Amino acid sequence: MENPSHYVFLIYILFERLMKMKKVLFLPLLRMPSGHHQVADTIAEYLGEGIECKKIDLLSEWNPLLESVVTKTYLEWIHYMPETYAWVYKQMACKSKTNRSYKYYEFLFLKKMRKIVAEENPDLIICTHGFPSYILNQLKNHKECDIPVINVYTDFFINDVWGKSKIDYHFVPTEAAKKELVKKHHLSEARVLVTGIPVSRQFYRSNKATEKKRNKIRVLVSGGSVGLGNIFGLLTQTRNDDIEYFVLCGKNKNLYEKIVNLNCNNIHPLSYISSRERMNDLYDTVDAVITKPGGVTISEALKKELPIFVHSALPGQEEINLKLLVEIGLVKILEEKQSIGEQLNNHFSDPTLVDGFSHALQQYLVEVSSGHPITVSSFIHSLMDTPNASLNGRCIL
Repeated sequence: MENPSHYVFLIYILFERLMKMKKVLFLPLLRMPSGHHQVADTIAEYLGEGIECKKIDLLSEWNPLLESVVTKTYLEWIHYMPETYAWVYKQMACKSKTNRSYKYYEFLFLKKMRKIVAEENPDLIICTHGFPSYILNQLKNHKECDIPVINVYTDFFINDVWGKSKIDYHFVPTEAAKKELVKKHHLSEARVLVTGIPVSRQFYRSNKATEKKRNKIRVLVSGGSVGLGNIFGLLTQTRNDDIEYFVLCGKNKNLYEKIVNLNCNNIHPLSYISSRERMNDLYDTVDAVITKPGGVTISEALKKELPIFVHSALPGQEEINLKLLVEIGLVKILEEKQSIGEQLNNHFSDPTLVDGFSHALQQYLVEVSSGHPITVSSFIHSLMDTPNASLNGRCIL
């Protein structure tokens, strides 16, 4: 019979390890599937076992019913009145004021943020949305929080809502975004890392070497996790061309059924895919991506070195993403008056277009080389292992 003291010792070691486990608090916004949640999950994946990772939505913590109303209102607003949403978004979040104030946010949410941080007592906070970042920036400004905070930006630009001056580190999408933070907000370069928008480590793995040559071009069509955008109207143009389309319908069951009813041999609808491994395999079987300019989907396609064609953009953030991405040659907007098949065939048959995209892509991939999962994980671990890692003054209730 084994000595009982052996089990007591093992329990003691396990308890000691749990007591020493570091904790990272992730702050996206809203509970619906979004790039903010995807990026939070991605970085948690980078950190691996041995780190406690927890996501909290500030709005849900403050009032779950209000969060549901806000989510529903947002989705209906961008669907039925996109122009007004875009105008409001630009007025409230993109006027490029250096020290913009949102006093009403502070009045409503500062107390709740103090409570969350004090109760969770994390070793590190990672914001993947500008709203919680702004609130934390104010706490730090008042010397009420000395926990290190990282902003991880999920678009290709930085809006006014994000907290900046007192946030300890910034993971930015491009070199241009870094220059903006350094010059406009007077941050030291050491606090700003050009990581790109983080994508799952699965997308750093490729099976393309085993792919056989195909006669047909294969294209992945995406409308985001809820299948937004006029994808069905887009696909009605493609029924007779010589390209195969694999359509990510997300959780949009109506879109999935409409595509099935088209009964086209070259159009293959796919329901919601949660597995990043499966998504990576899918990327490896296609030659291009047609999508909206959401930060995460674009970043995944860029990591997979796939040409990107944009079919539509949601008002606000995606419109701004699209403008920036076109300027640096990383995406091409599909023309409404020309067939999609013709535009895709023109791209792949024109060496100038192929080389132009390849040059812009390689330049971008060099820029964001600091975003490798091992590099990001090592940085975060070292930050949590460094005493007094925060720039500022633990959170006090």
